Amino acid sequence: MAEYQVVAENRKARFNYFIDETLEAGIMLAGTEVKSLREGRADISESYAADQDGELFLVNAYIPEYKAGNRYNHETRRPRKLLLHKREINKLAGGIKRAGTTIVALKIYFNERGKAKVLLGLARGKRQHDKRAAIKDRDWKRDQARLMRERG
Repeated sequence: MAEYQVVAENRKARFNYFIDETLEAGIMLAGTEVKSLREGRADISESYAADQDGELFLVNAYIPEYKAGNRYNHETRRPRKLLLHKREINKLAGGIKRAGTTIVALKIYFNERGKAKVLLGLARGKRQHDKRAAIKDRDWKRDQARLMRERG
């Protein structure tokens, strides 16, 4: 994969959800939003994509105001339009209609051409016992690595 600069990452998403499919989408931003993202100050831990009139919007993504933006600044939690092809929108919208699935934002980054992109994941919620199993596996791998390091 080509070089890119990650601005915000939703690290809890892979713990709270089973990610069935990922898709890259463009995101429609105002000028001050881009400048604020370039400073690396954004939070997408509670954001998701919602369907409105055949278009997808990124909801609840926090991009703070740009300090030097004065009166032309943006709203911090406004819905932002996602730029996708019609067939991709239909595919994701169909995925939302299935019970228990949602579209979560996994990361926001700038690609090699300097364009802001968002990585979306079609996700199913994990149950409590699935989360416990993930914690158990993670702890066992950490202990295994420690034991291998001690042995040489």
